[in-house]
Amino acid sequence: MDQAYRDATTKMEDMGVQEQYIIGWQGGYLGHPEREEQSLNDAYSAGFEDGTEKNEDNFANWK
Repeated sequence: MDQAYRDATTKMEDMGVQEQYIIGWQGGYLGHPEREEQSLNDAYSAGFEDGTEKNEDNFANWK
């Protein structure tokens, strides 16, 4: 993992961001395939999209 990934994960954990958003963000950042449809939720999907774009601007929206 690179330092940006670690810093973002620590920042989200310290802010109290929802776990599903964090998991989605991490998966998107690392380029993992998205979950199967029945396992998706709003927090995960938003995190996955932001992680794919390496976007840290929406963390506070998922506290």
